[in-house]
Parts: sequence; structure tokens; C-alpha cells
Amino acid sequence: MDLPHHEDVSPGTGTLPPRSWYAASDAAALSLNGPWRFRLSPTADAQDDAFAADGYDPAAWDEIAVPGHWVLQGHGAPHYTNQLYPFPVDPPRVPTENPTGDHLRVFDLPADWPERGTAVLRFDGVESCARVWLNGTELGDFKGSRLAHEFTVGPLLRPEGNVLAVRVHQWSAGSYLEDQDQWWLPGIFRDVTLLHRPEGCAADFFVHSSYDHRTGTGTLRVDSDVQGRVTVPELGVDVATGEEAAVPVRPWTAETPRLYDGVLATAGERIPLRVGFRTVAVEDGLIKVNGRPVLLRGVNRHEFHPETGRALDLETMRADVLLMKRHNINAVRTSHYPPHPAFLDLCDELGLWVIDECDLETHGFTAVGWRGNPVDDDRWTPALLDRAARMVERDKNHPSVVLWSLGNECGTGRGLTAMADWVRARDPGRPLHYEGDRSCADTDVYSRMYADHAEVESIGRGTDEGPEARRHLPFILCEYGHAMGNGPGGLSEYQRLFETYERLQGGFVWEWIDHGIAHPAYGYAYGGDFGERPHDGNFVCDGLLFPDRTPSPGLVAYKKVIEPVRIEGDGRAGTVRITNLHDFADLSHLAFTWSYDVDGESVADGTLAVPTVAPGESTEVKLPPAPTRGKDAETRWTVRARLARGTAWAPGGHVVAWAQLPVEVGMILPVPGGTAPVREDGRIRLGPAAFDAHGTLLSFGGLTVEGLRVDVWRAPTDNDNGMPWRPEPSVAARWRALGLDRVQHRLDAVELGEDALTVRSRVAPAASDLGLRVAYRWQSDGTRLLLTVDVVPEGAWTVPLPRVGIRFGLPGAAGPVRWFGGGPGEAYPDTAQAALVGVWESDVDALQTPYVRPQENGARPDVRWAEVGGLRIDSDHGPWFTARRWTTEHLDAARHRPDLVPGDTVWVNLDSGLHGIGSQSCGPGVLPQYELTATHWRFSHTFSLTGR
Repeated sequence: MDLPHHEDVSPGTGTLPPRSWYAASDAAALSLNGPWRFRLSPTADAQDDAFAADGYDPAAWDEIAVPGHWVLQGHGAPHYTNQLYPFPVDPPRVPTENPTGDHLRVFDLPADWPERGTAVLRFDGVESCARVWLNGTELGDFKGSRLAHEFTVGPLLRPEGNVLAVRVHQWSAGSYLEDQDQWWLPGIFRDVTLLHRPEGCAADFFVHSSYDHRTGTGTLRVDSDVQGRVTVPELGVDVATGEEAAVPVRPWTAETPRLYDGVLATAGERIPLRVGFRTVAVEDGLIKVNGRPVLLRGVNRHEFHPETGRALDLETMRADVLLMKRHNINAVRTSHYPPHPAFLDLCDELGLWVIDECDLETHGFTAVGWRGNPVDDDRWTPALLDRAARMVERDKNHPSVVLWSLGNECGTGRGLTAMADWVRARDPGRPLHYEGDRSCADTDVYSRMYADHAEVESIGRGTDEGPEARRHLPFILCEYGHAMGNGPGGLSEYQRLFETYERLQGGFVWEWIDHGIAHPAYGYAYGGDFGERPHDGNFVCDGLLFPDRTPSPGLVAYKKVIEPVRIEGDGRAGTVRITNLHDFADLSHLAFTWSYDVDGESVADGTLAVPTVAPGESTEVKLPPAPTRGKDAETRWTVRARLARGTAWAPGGHVVAWAQLPVEVGMILPVPGGTAPVREDGRIRLGPAAFDAHGTLLSFGGLTVEGLRVDVWRAPTDNDNGMPWRPEPSVAARWRALGLDRVQHRLDAVELGEDALTVRSRVAPAASDLGLRVAYRWQSDGTRLLLTVDVVPEGAWTVPLPRVGIRFGLPGAAGPVRWFGGGPGEAYPDTAQAALVGVWESDVDALQTPYVRPQENGARPDVRWAEVGGLRIDSDHGPWFTARRWTTEHLDAARHRPDLVPGDTVWVNLDSGLHGIGSQSCGPGVLPQYELTATHWRFSHTFSLTGR
């Protein structure tokens, strides 16, 4: 049977061959972005084509914004799946229930629109299949949602009343190639532009700009379909297209993104060029740029905005790049499709290595054992080649693009080989990437997702199993460190491997931003919130940024992990070792400062003279004499590397790297005893504290205290919950199965001694013989209160504990929270890299980390003392401190941010131990050293009133 165009495996009809993209030229252009008339139909054939004819009246239609997605503008709803297709797997057929949006735009040509020449109508992105008419004439149709398509339209244009009609189908044969772990969001979501094409204008052109690192020479050649001249005034270059010019240049790198302004001039058009000279090659088993290996400190980036979906404006794209640069990120994988081309312009300008990935993923075929996978079906090969060509031709002139990627999670097949052969023939100057084929038959790098630390180390050593030829390829983790919710953990251990083994050339954290869609009831919605089935829940919220582009604690920690300058030293000896981890830049762009901190507060500061340090080199410098030591004070040096002057991506003084070097560890004075507990009116009194008859603390110095007891439960994080498709249970599932979310407390004894109140209890889950013997020992000197807690496990504990510490409530607590310890943001045992020891202040609400799906958050590490609600707590062991206006149980039950309604009680956790975070929402679990295994704990806290 003949299939309709949207179910045809072909890439489309009527479009022009792909060509290079450029932001502007001196030829006229007319943006057709803005309000369009819109009509939604439930099926692909519910309406005829009459709307495309001249004279059709769309007055009854609604209006939507283009670029945009109709499901984010009140028509239908988004649908999220990670892997599964949301329709039956029956390629190339799609359901009859196929939402179809008809779009109409009437436009006039500007008064100064040239009369001579022709014109091209350009669509930069439409999901998932478009059929186009202009002034009643059908131009053709196309698939390939994140790729550009053009039509010749010059003869059809008229000065006024041009009618552009576009029919967009949500589902098409192309949808089988676009199963990319994101919201399915139909619509015209990138720019629509009418481009005048003068006589003698440029068509396609290819800027070849290589760099010879041995001679410092750049070689420029611009191949053009239309003859012209290329000028680069700064370099004195003036040559014909197709001719080479060799001149001394400064090379382009992500660290030093030097661009030279040039012009390609043909008989009919002048096109600005921004030329970056660089050479990329795989040599000696390494990815090298300009002759040097590079270490990729990267992120995966889906295009996303919480209100407009994949329709991003230039300001949002620039905000992304600035945030990346300010957090030491040097590389982006454009998961899993070419981005808006303006994003690549920003990468050229500001400096990021880019893996440009084709608009291709067939992940949903795993559900049927890869049967019918298009990349191994010759009928689909023309569509695959079309997608490869549209990526390469559009983006080939960007120096930031250093690798091409064939796509993502497509299995293996002949179609991928055909794509690889075509790309290599068209652009031999860039290596090829693809993760899904362990044989690496079609790639120049060995790429993996979420390999654990041990396997990555074996790959670095060259002792991993697999084809011998693969051991001679460079290795990258194209995805690792799954940034879903609280986390990811284990990044420092990965980075140490990358820096130890030359073959390991870094990786890309998954991913850049949470894809929470702004929602009036939920704050931010995730999978299932629109009633869609199947769906993958909040797996779509796995970014280093929250949906509003606020950096998460994970991004702050990642910045610290990937610092391009390592600062180490001996605070007592006053020496600092500074190592330059840049690949190309020396340290002359940085200024180093020191501060000397006493009990968390700076008492002196100054500058540190550091000589110029070449990439990969180190130097040692002396700190000045310590300004003071201070009796029983905790002292340390804090050394920072800052931008010496402003750059295009950050102001002068921006902190690039830092370290704290301890000098002296402070002493915590014990609370003297001497006050005896007494029974009085059915209560027990000990100094300023009152307890009930069971030894439960009721008040201290006039402050009410509620429910103080040992706590072992936390609201599981996304990483605790793990991956639902894995056969082994997650750590959170094991916790719940054991009953750690509902432990019971048994009172065994209340003992009044001469100078202490001791309360003995057993904390245990139901239906198990496992337990924790707990002894609370209270002492007072008449003013302060000392609590010493012993926790001893009973039974064979094979499950790590979520936490071990105490929890209590402070009803009516108000005012700021202050603490001396790690801050300013949250930190956990394997995510604490960015915790800076100091004295910090916050209100309780600001201590919370607003993950899209609520979960354990907000802990501050290594707290020496904390003040909250008029109470001061001094601790002898640097516990984790958490304060929130809801209980852990409320946090555990919440599914969206608005579910958390603040109460008038502040609940405080002081944890002697916390289980790590890991990355098991899609990667490895918690490393052994960060597991909270059952052992004997003893910890002490001293309570006093603030101001005493």
C-alpha cells in the first residue's frame, strides 16, 4: 500500500541540498517568527488541504507563537519517555491518533525587498514532520526535527499577502529516529526565515582553517560553490576561493578562542566569517588539538526552557555558555541532535569543545530486541545519510566542533557504517564518535556510558577486555555522573582517573539542565504529570541546573572537581604547590590571593606572587608568616585563583580554583559535670533542661524541644532509588524492605546518676531481629547541656544505613541560622568537594535545595557549631547539620515542591554518619568508602542558649 508522506521512510521531498549556516550576510532577510494562526486536529487526515489555498479565512483559529510548541501553548499536552516509544513499534507506521497542527502566517515583503534574484524559505527546526505550502503551491515535506530545511520560493512571492501554510504532524516515520530521552514536543520550534538570494550569491562554502603547531602557521582555504574572494584584513589575507593562504596565527582552542574576522565575497553577496585556526586528529591513540592531548571536562546538553521547551532565544543560549565557562566546563556534547546553530557561534566565540551529535536515536527498539531497527534496515539509509549530511553541512565551519557523533543509542547496523563513510569522505578533519558499538568499527574513539570507576581504570591501564584495536583508541565517557536530584557523587574519583591515565580523555556529565516544565500546580512538572502513559517520571529532571537555570549543588561541586588549577600545600609549613591543569593556557590570566582564617573568619588577606606556569607544570610558593595563631582556635589558609582581568565570560576577580590549608585544629572544651538529675513533679530536671519521666528532653533554658532521638531514615534521593529497569533492588528499596523508614523505639531504662541522666533504648525495624542499642547520656554544668550518644548495632547488618544521628524539633523557632563548618551550599560524603569551611548564615528556607522531586537535601558538613532558634549546638566530631520546616516523613511523601508546606517547627538533624549519594539513578552506586556501614558510633553535642 502507498503510505502517506508522514509515514514514508524517505527524508522528504522538495527541499534544497543542505548547506553551511551563517548568522547574516548583506543579503536581505525577513524573519517570519511571531504570531501564527493555528488549528489542531486529532489525526493526520482529519482536515483537508483547503487551509493552504489563497483566500482561506483562519479567523476562527487560535493564535500561537512561532518558534514554539503547541503543547506548551494550551493545545494538547507534552509526553515524556526516556526510552520507550509512546506509540506501537510498527515502523514506519504511526497511530491514527496523530495530533496535527495547521499553521498559517500571512506576510508582506518589506518595501525595500530586492526585485532581482530569488528567495529561499528556511525552517531551522520542526517536530516531527512538516508539509509546506506558499501561496497555494505545495513546496514539499520534510522530516529531521532538529535539522534545517530550505525551499526555493522566489517565483511564488508577491509584494503583499503572502500565505505560508505549514502542516505539522506530531508522529511520523521520523519519530522512530528521534527517541531521545526528552519530552515529545511537536511544533515549529526554531526560526522560520525568508532569505533573499541575489544573483551571484554564495551557495555552500567550507572554511578549512588548519594550524601547524610546529611552525605556528595557519592555513586557510575556503571552498565555495560560487567563485569569490576571501579576505582576512588582520592577517593580510586576500585570496580567491579554493586558494590557500599560509600565515602566522594564534590558534583557536577552548581555552584561548582566538577568532579572526573575515569576509567571503561573491558577485552578489558578502558573508562575514569568523575563522578559528585549529587541527584535530587522533594520533598516538589520543585526541589531539594543535598537537596536544585534551582533557574534556564536559556536559551533555539538551536544549530546554521550562516555559518554551526547545524554543530557545539567543539570551538563553548565551546564559548556558556563560554558566558553563564560569563553572570550569570546557566541552559540550550536543545530546542528541545538532543544537540551534547560534549556540555553536557562542561556543566559537567563548570557547567550548563540541561533540556535534546527529539527530538520531532508536533506543525504543530495545523493547523488541532491536527487531526492525532502522539503522540496520537499508530502506532507512537515505534518511540516515540525509541527517548526517544536514548536520555536517550546516555546522562544518565552526572551529568549536571537534568531533562528529553519528547519533545515540541506536544499536549497530549498516546504516551507521554508511553514515560514517560519508562523513569521513566529506570532512576528514574531524574524528568520529559513536557510543553504541563496542567494536568501534565506525568510530575513532572508544566511548562508553556510566562505566564504573574500576572499569574505567582498567581501560586507562589498557587491561580491559575487548578487541585489540580498541585498546589503541582514546577513551571518553560520553555520559557519566548522572545528575538526577541530589548528586552526583563519585566525580572526584573519576577525575583522578582521567588525570592519571593519558588514554582517559575525560567525560560528559549527564546532563546540563532539569527538564521540568513550568506548571501552576506542581511548580515544575515531569513525566506523568500530564496524564501521559507510558512515561518515565522525573527521569527527565537529571541536570546540573534547575529548570530556571539556577545552578544545583551538583554543578557547584563539579566546578570544584574539574578546576583547571590544582592548589595544594602544607598550611603549617606555609608552602603552596600550584599545578596548571590547562591544556594550552599558562596561568598569566590568573591572580592568586590568600586569606588567613581564625575560627572560620578571615583576619588577614593579601596577594600571592605566582610565576607564570606552563600547562602541565607546577611551582611552589611561600605564604607569608601566619598573622596569628590564637589559643585553641582553628586556623587555616584559603588560597584562591581568580581571573586577573575580565573576560568575555566572567568579570575580573571571578574565582576559578581554591583550596583551604589547615594550620591548627581547634579544641572543643568538654562541659564540666557536677549537676545531678532530679525527679520533680513527674519530670526529670537536669540543670536548665526538663525531661519527661521516660527521659525524653522537653525543654532547655525555656526553649521547647520536641522528639529528640536517634534517627536513621532519610527521604531517598533519586540516586538512592536507582534504576527501575535494573534487576537488583536499589539501596532505597532495600532500606524500605528492611523497614528503616518506620523504625520503632523501645525504652529500656532511665538511670539517674550522680552527675548524669542515662536513657537506654533499642531502635529497630519491624519483622527483623536487627537493631541498634542506643544510650543517651545527659550531663550539665548548670548552664549548658552535654549529650553523648552511643549507638551499637545488633545482628548481621548487610544493608548500609541512610543516616545515623539525632533529630529534634524546635517549635516556633525563628530568625537566621548560623554555623561554623562547610558551606555555603549542601554537601554529602561524596559530593562535598565545594564545601568551604567558614562561618555562614542563612534562613531556614534558604537551606533547602529545591529539587524538582523533593528528596533528602540541605545538609551542611563538618559543622563545629550551629545556632538555630535561640539554641547553640557545639559538636565534637563535625557532624552534618540539616534544618527544615517539615519532617523527613513529609519530605519523603512529597512528589512536587508545592507538596512541602512549611510548619512552625524547625526540625534539626545532626548526623554523625550519612550514606553517600553516588550516581545510581543511571550509573554506579556509592563507592565503598562512602557507604554507611553499621558500626559502633559515639558522638557528643553541647547545647547552650545563643548569646551565653
